[in-house]
Amino acid sequence: MEFRSNEHQHIRYNPLTDEWILVSPHRCLRPWSGQTEEPPEEAPPDPTNPLRAGATRANGQKNPMYTSTYVFPNDFPALLERVPAPPASTNPLFQAKEAKGTCRVMCFHPDTSVTLALMTTQEIRAVIDEWANQLQELGRRYTWVQIFENKGAIMGCSNPHPHCQIWASSFLPNVPRIKDRMQKEYYTEHGKSLLVNYLEQELQKKERIVLENDDWVALVPYWAMWPYESMLLPKHGRPQRLTDLTEEQRTALANIMKQLNTAYDNLFNCSFPYSMGWHGAPTGPGHKPGDSPHWLLHGLYFPPLLRSASVKKFMVGYEMLAQSQRDLTPEQAAEKLRQCDHTVHYKLRNQ
Repeated sequence: MEFRSNEHQHIRYNPLTDEWILVSPHRCLRPWSGQTEEPPEEAPPDPTNPLRAGATRANGQKNPMYTSTYVFPNDFPALLERVPAPPASTNPLFQAKEAKGTCRVMCFHPDTSVTLALMTTQEIRAVIDEWANQLQELGRRYTWVQIFENKGAIMGCSNPHPHCQIWASSFLPNVPRIKDRMQKEYYTEHGKSLLVNYLEQELQKKERIVLENDDWVALVPYWAMWPYESMLLPKHGRPQRLTDLTEEQRTALANIMKQLNTAYDNLFNCSFPYSMGWHGAPTGPGHKPGDSPHWLLHGLYFPPLLRSASVKKFMVGYEMLAQSQRDLTPEQAAEKLRQCDHTVHYKLRNQ
């Protein structure tokens, strides 16, 4: 038999994380494949929403009447700046180290009813600028600054207000630690950034690219784990961190983010849930622009929806005990996203 990637099971390697993903496209032939269902009804804005402008939060503090982005310390942080260090241990089975940091919440917009897909490119540009500001400030003190957004109740988001979180830590977390090592090894062997080489080849193949403009590419990675996972990659300048982006790159990023989020929402006519975030070179004292040539800044979207607005991909069983598995191939996912309207949001079609 001749191997066909969209028919026959195989495993794909993720060179960023040193992991393999099982791809089982024949499972898409199951009877439910392609079935669509009505999206869940969106709840009206909560008048007691603690993230809205002018609201009083759980700790008694009142938000200002902000009109753009607004950042404040997380009222329930996972990381604190002043905590004692655990005692040293010589037992290799019981190791603990100091962990310090800070957690912040960043509101994208004062209107609870909007998302990035419904914001203007100018409003999204303001979000990008504030991300860079936060990275600049916190990166002076902390080894890692993780900017991430959990969107939708299905992703555990307890508040629909458009916002993200920023966790800065004194340690390098597991995923960026592995990515740093893998990219450094690739750079040492090939003399070029792993993701720079990867993007060059993806631009030639055109199999997994969803959207593209002069400065950015949105694609479904060859090694994608989630059904409609996507990656944002800069085409020029090889920026290592968000703070390296030029004015033109920031504006182009706002445009492609709006288009990608619009395509996501139009796929199943729902406010598409996801976890997204940014990975770039580590920060902290001693780091400076251009010091990590093995890194290329990239954004990641991890949406769980598989075949409709209410049916998600669960990472359980085999995924938890063995390795990640997907049914829809990355190429099929990219094609479906390419076919989605990325200019007019489904909520605005009749306006």
